[in-house]
Amino acid sequence: MKILVAGGSGFMGTAFSKSLQSNGHEVWILTRRTPKGPNQIRWDGVTTKGWGERVNEMDAIVNMTGYGLEHWPWTKSQKKRFLDSRVLPGLALASAIKESTRRPRVFLQISGINHYGLRGEGIADESTPPADDFLAQLTVKWEDATRAVDDLGVRRIVARTAVVLASRGGLFPLMALPVRLFAGGPLGSGKQAMPWIHIADHLNALRFLLENDKASGVFNLIAPTPTSSAEFVRAIAKTLHRPYWFPAPAFLLRALLGEMNVLILEGRYARPKRLQELGYQFQFPNIETALADLIG
Repeated sequence: MKILVAGGSGFMGTAFSKSLQSNGHEVWILTRRTPKGPNQIRWDGVTTKGWGERVNEMDAIVNMTGYGLEHWPWTKSQKKRFLDSRVLPGLALASAIKESTRRPRVFLQISGINHYGLRGEGIADESTPPADDFLAQLTVKWEDATRAVDDLGVRRIVARTAVVLASRGGLFPLMALPVRLFAGGPLGSGKQAMPWIHIADHLNALRFLLENDKASGVFNLIAPTPTSSAEFVRAIAKTLHRPYWFPAPAFLLRALLGEMNVLILEGRYARPKRLQELGYQFQFPNIETALADLIG
């Protein structure tokens, strides 16, 4: 397929573009940076000017835009950037498809597993309604920005993804750093969910959904084995042969991180129900096998 990836020059966009290319797809990248090759197209992330006509040539479009939530502190202006960097590019992509004379067959929209909230009874699946906290409502607006594609005859996929674990890039090296420095331990109570997915499964699942004509609607991209924060840190410590002892008090993390503390101290369990029902087989279904591959 000929695939246009918006946000393709970031950490995950770069990895997914390479994965697509290695599996025989032709990839073009929409980037706000200076283009570094013939397959990169400059855009402003807001309008269709200068690139909209490229949609007529594409079989698929992938929207991976979004300013990273790890950027601290979560000030009012920072939260607005989180929102604008997700909503405005989505609106532009939906507009380009609407204006096209030849529409793509499939549209892949990235979203977040925080859609289901920071806490709740039971394990959430794709049928669980969204929560009303900031992160959940951010995903709602993110997904709604491209919802118009559903009415244009394009197969639309929404991938609500967990934290992607990679040996280089992303959040994982930072998450493992305290353990490497012999300071690993439970964060707060440690009972909160730690939603994660190995980068190999993340990339393979995204490609699986793009290539499978039966895939449409919402899919949770998260490892199938529920993992608590304490289990996650303890597994890192075991893999690195480091002690697991120093607890980080919740009140201290709240004082240091402000509202951003919810990324560490809160989390709801979720499962990839629809992805598994469609037939996807996880290469790394539990945290032990994932860590053995990443840092073992």
